[in-house]
Amino acid sequence: MTTPTARTSRPLVELGPADKVAVVAGSGRLPVNIAESLALHGHPPLVLRVRGEADSGSAFAAFETEEIGLGEFAEMAPLLKRRGVTHVVLAGGISRRPAWREIRISLSLLRHLAKALTALARGDDGLLRIVVRAIEGEGFRVVGAHEIVPDLLAAEGPMTRAKPLKSDKADLDAAYAAAWAIGALDIGQGTVAIGGRVIAVEGIEGTDGLLQRVRDLRGHGRLAGKTRGVLVKCAKPAQELRADLPSIGPQTVDAAHAAGLAGIGVEAGRSLVLDCAELVARADALGLFVVGLPQGGPA
Repeated sequence: MTTPTARTSRPLVELGPADKVAVVAGSGRLPVNIAESLALHGHPPLVLRVRGEADSGSAFAAFETEEIGLGEFAEMAPLLKRRGVTHVVLAGGISRRPAWREIRISLSLLRHLAKALTALARGDDGLLRIVVRAIEGEGFRVVGAHEIVPDLLAAEGPMTRAKPLKSDKADLDAAYAAAWAIGALDIGQGTVAIGGRVIAVEGIEGTDGLLQRVRDLRGHGRLAGKTRGVLVKCAKPAQELRADLPSIGPQTVDAAHAAGLAGIGVEAGRSLVLDCAELVARADALGLFVVGLPQGGPA
């Protein structure tokens, strides 16, 4: 049976027989989901594992793999050209930025260094834009996960048996408005609302850290006796959509439940749902709702 999040539309980027995709893999399940889906559709990728970030176990055992350090991205283009890569997908988390001593200088890197330093001051999204332009400047096409694997995109509407209550809808509205606002400031992609009031926003610690903070706050006097609550994630208004789209997975469901929340809302069409069947099964077992919110921010 097709899950409510599954997309039957054709990919926005059609791959030809001679095309080859490289998945630059950071942490988390997203790179794994992308690689598995590409292979299922006849385009097994090259997985470029970021050292210290990507899964080092069996997750990529079925694929061609290479490893690269955070400071070695100047060497990526020659490697990808040798392997016949035409398209690049940036996927997964990067928990730190490279120290200067790790960076290997090349003529290619020097062309982008000034812009990269400026982008660092503008925040993560500005830096992502420079990374994308640098890769494309080497002759590759950078594509978003949603452009070649559209079945990962969240669809609008409920995904689970549980549905939001009237009080949950007030929380969803408040959290969505706050998530949109912090996204405009390039702060984060997620917020939590309880009792119609936003009580926590995502910062540099990411969604896991946000939900742990909410769990710890449950004992705070101002939250005592308040139940339910929601997590909402959405893309930043000026998001570089080819990298770092908001995502949820089974681990998000577990963490939301541990934080005492009633459910999760994600922006439809601009958020990714990882390991969808497992996520829905986990949410149904725990009694949480997961819902796709109208695309483009709060009404």
